[in-house]
Amino acid sequence: MLNHRITLKARPSAIPGPEHFKQDVMPVRPLEAGELLVETMYISIDPAMRSWISSSSGYTRGVAIGDVMRAGGIGRVLRTQAEDFATGDLVQGRTGWQSHPILRARETQKLDLSLGSIEDWMGPLGTSALTAYFGVRDVGGLKPGETLVVSAAAGGVGQIAAQIGLIDACRVIGIAGGPEKCRFLTQTLGLHGVIDYKAEPDLAAAIRRACPDGMDVYFDNVGGPMLDAALANLRTDARVVLCGRISQTVATEPYGILNLGLQGGKRITMRNFLVFDYHDRYTEARAWLSAQIRGGRLQQQLHVVDGLDNAPLALGMLFRGENTGKLIVRAAA
Repeated sequence: MLNHRITLKARPSAIPGPEHFKQDVMPVRPLEAGELLVETMYISIDPAMRSWISSSSGYTRGVAIGDVMRAGGIGRVLRTQAEDFATGDLVQGRTGWQSHPILRARETQKLDLSLGSIEDWMGPLGTSALTAYFGVRDVGGLKPGETLVVSAAAGGVGQIAAQIGLIDACRVIGIAGGPEKCRFLTQTLGLHGVIDYKAEPDLAAAIRRACPDGMDVYFDNVGGPMLDAALANLRTDARVVLCGRISQTVATEPYGILNLGLQGGKRITMRNFLVFDYHDRYTEARAWLSAQIRGGRLQQQLHVVDGLDNAPLALGMLFRGENTGKLIVRAAA
């Protein structure tokens, strides 16, 4: 059996693309005890990938030149040397950009399809949804009746964060780029308001119009000037959830935040977090998310790119804002 792989060829200075990766084919080695051979079905495309392939990867070990590109995904077990897994099981794990990875059973989770479909496990039950759940509820401490503003609200994390706000009886405003994404947020998800940042010359003023009394929680997926505009519109005791900074991962020069000085006396809390910090509570979160899906209160639009070979193209799409919804690659049916 052959494993089709996509490896890192060069580190990008801005938006990554096919020129930064190369493809090869390697024979699959025999399994050792505790390992699984998996056929990759879906691969998640996430903003953190850009930091993994930079010269300074931040919170986790980077991808070395020549290594298979790191990614989470879902696959079907073809062979097993692990007691708790059988041929045909559907599993979630660190598949990487490859067709037939070998995974450690202890780092792999069997899908519970009673909670949702395979596609649900890539979307509203996946890691992006868990990030939104813990970010809004634990880090943001959102309370009923408060105002929540979510940047990149049409993205994988943003969609779920915004809907959690709606479920929790809050006023929710989304920030997104372009009329298609904005229509999706208001007409499909039912947000109370939306700001098209591409059409606003003064984003801080646009947020002020949407939130005349200020915001209680700002869920930040973007960083940079957008975070600065939000900081100008916080209420006393507001919380800023620092989830991502996608605008800065491909910026040629870092943006210096200007509006922190406006927060004197407001008792603002700003906190970043990693979803992996909540690993012991994933079951709790997925049970709640599954109940919302079954009750028709939670959905997620998936943006599907077909073909493992197109994973580098999909990664570039993410940083050009060309996706609406959670971006995934369908490697195999």
